Amino acid sequence: MEEIKISDIRRNPYQPRMEFDEEKLSELADSIRSHGVIQPIILRKSIKGYDIVAGERRYRASRMLGRETIPAIVKEMTDAEMMELAIIENLQRENLNPLEEAMSYRELMTALDITQNAVAERLGRSRPYIANMLRLLNLPHTVKMLINDEKLSGAHGRTLLALNDALQMEQAAHHAVKEKMSVRALESYVKSLQRKPVKQKRENSKPRFIEKQENSLKERFGTTVEIKKSRKKGTISFEFKNEEEYRRIIALLEKK
Repeated sequence: MEEIKISDIRRNPYQPRMEFDEEKLSELADSIRSHGVIQPIILRKSIKGYDIVAGERRYRASRMLGRETIPAIVKEMTDAEMMELAIIENLQRENLNPLEEAMSYRELMTALDITQNAVAERLGRSRPYIANMLRLLNLPHTVKMLINDEKLSGAHGRTLLALNDALQMEQAAHHAVKEKMSVRALESYVKSLQRKPVKQKRENSKPRFIEKQENSLKERFGTTVEIKKSRKKGTISFEFKNEEEYRRIIALLEKK
């Protein structure tokens, strides 16, 4: 273990957690102020300084306090090992929301070119569990936001996927939030919708092959993808929430 300058450290580019609770970070900072950093963070030497492998919350809290150094263990590891360890640490600490967890599985499969079975074996999960989590990435963007905001759970999201229609999913999701439905109540509500014929179709609905391509790209890139096509031209747009997600998408696009 050694003391490393905080100014020489950068966040993990493979960190699966997108958002950090400021209140909890403040509580951690108070603890560090009183007792110091009890458990060292794990770093990997990079061309310029160090990358965080595990312990980003301790790093952020220490930086909030204006500390110049932080205790760390420096290890040699590949990008794949770095990504895997970051995911495992977050899963063990239960810091990831359902969508962050699902995206981390997708990124691990893409980076290592491995199957759901291999991910399950590496992370100590069952294959059906991994498959069910990955299904959340097929939800409409508005429903994903409700899960990110903790207005709906991952189980609510998987229940909504039974509808197979994005507009119905969105409407049912907002209804579930408004009525504060439990998962079991939402299951009953979804079954009642499945028994009813869909009265209205969305105007200007896209051809089925375009929707199929959109869904395929959504699953591949772990974000909302929209394809717009006219007679002579068209556009494909990718949604990203922050710079890290932007860089992840670009890396996937550039990967051969």
